[in-house]
Amino acid sequence: MVFAGVLLFASTCFAASARRPNIVFILADDLGYGDVNCFGQSYCRIATPGFDRLAREGVRFQDAHVNASVCVPTRMAIMTGRYPWRFGDPSPGGPWGFLGLRFPTTQHTLGRMMSDAGYRTAYVGKWHLGTQMATKDQQPQTAENVDFTRPLQIGPPQFQFAESYILPGSLDMFPYAFVHNNRWVGDVTAQKGWSAFNRVGPAATDFEDTKVLDTLATRAEHYIAAQGQATQQDADAPPFFLYLALTAPHTPVSPSDKFSGRSALGVYGDFVMETDDCVARVLTALDRAKLTENTLVIASSDHGAAAYAGANRKATPGQNQLMQQQGHYSCGPYRGYKFSVYEGGLRVPMVARWPGVTPANASCHRLVGLIDLMATLAEIADVKLDANQAVDSISFLPLLQHPAAEGRRSSMLMQGSAGHVVRSGDWKLALCPGSGCDGRFGNTPRRVDAWRAARKTFGRAPKSEEDLAQAPFVQLFNLKDDPGESRNLAAEHPDRVRELYRLFQNQVAAGRSNPGTQQPNDREEIGAFFTPAFVLAP
Repeated sequence: MVFAGVLLFASTCFAASARRPNIVFILADDLGYGDVNCFGQSYCRIATPGFDRLAREGVRFQDAHVNASVCVPTRMAIMTGRYPWRFGDPSPGGPWGFLGLRFPTTQHTLGRMMSDAGYRTAYVGKWHLGTQMATKDQQPQTAENVDFTRPLQIGPPQFQFAESYILPGSLDMFPYAFVHNNRWVGDVTAQKGWSAFNRVGPAATDFEDTKVLDTLATRAEHYIAAQGQATQQDADAPPFFLYLALTAPHTPVSPSDKFSGRSALGVYGDFVMETDDCVARVLTALDRAKLTENTLVIASSDHGAAAYAGANRKATPGQNQLMQQQGHYSCGPYRGYKFSVYEGGLRVPMVARWPGVTPANASCHRLVGLIDLMATLAEIADVKLDANQAVDSISFLPLLQHPAAEGRRSSMLMQGSAGHVVRSGDWKLALCPGSGCDGRFGNTPRRVDAWRAARKTFGRAPKSEEDLAQAPFVQLFNLKDDPGESRNLAAEHPDRVRELYRLFQNQVAAGRSNPGTQQPNDREEIGAFFTPAFVLAP
């Protein structure tokens, strides 16, 4: 009842306030928990004054998670408040940044919600949610048929972002060109590729990987300055929502000249420092525009660090671990990297600052997810969500005020690239053996090896999901006692395994994981296991 009272007070207070807060959400790309000094602490050898300032002035969320340890599904969940495996098939598209729409324009998104709530909306940075591009042959977009002289047919404006300046995919995924309010920027007639994977494809003639972060930060600074001027000219001007999706430290590891040589860890450390500097620049821009006192800033990462990123500009399997010899652990004390089912891929740094609301220099140890952004902002903006909106999002607004309060989220579903995860309290169940990914970049055990060993131990082909939902095919960890996930307790606690497996099944069947009426999934069948064919062979 105490919690309900806090929540009621918060909702009433913010709804009745003369001015709702501006909101800036900053999302880094492949930034590990241990890459940020105020989180990694003794595991970190990189200076991150931007994140650290936010932590001093706000709240560190130390049990924050993404729903997937890979880019696109995480971004889908953040944008919609819905688990990505509930969606149907995406629209046709080509490779890398040419991917088709991940969901239709009718989908309820952060942009639409905040715009409908009266906010000025902007999106700057990596999009990676699919677009619909104009093509020369009216066929689905590929690297060969896009007409770069014509605007996108569907992009951020169709999801109610009034201002947008995006890169369609990641920094190592062509096309290498910005899109401003659906119009391509520059002369997109070149062919370029970068150091990491040397993916050569269409590019703007003046596009350079080392200039992207500065371009995005500058765009954010200009937007904030303009909002500050509008507010000074009209005290009743509506608040703004800025989603700043940085492209780093995702490969290619490409620090600008200004940051080259700044860290003791080579180009990776330099790139993380430049990523953090973008956070610092946003905070300074808010100060200059006199918007700090009425702006909520949240900064996080889309998942854990990549095992193939490090001091070598070329993507090299396992090279991130080489930095451990210098005392730097990108994933902090946690096991695994991007793509995996382990905490190193799923637990992320997350900080929030809202002057007058969040206490300074506070820590929160309650479970929250980036998927909860939609429900949280809805509560702050006084938006009533419909029954079919944000079905997996749970507001953490009370934790912004009282970080030690009981959180509203008790469980969460997550996934590696080939393995589902169920978190409930201190317990975590991975519905797969091994890392839940192919392991070619450094995660261990490799998916194929782990499934082969589990099949051998089981002694026969599993005949059903019920067979698979037990040791040796699953992994159970107690994160309170074993944060490094070194001891698989599935064989010792079969009842706990069944409990968490049923939780997964129930949330799939309900079409939602937060309170409300049952909703349909777009897919008819959603399996619990990504099982290689040889495991099921007689």
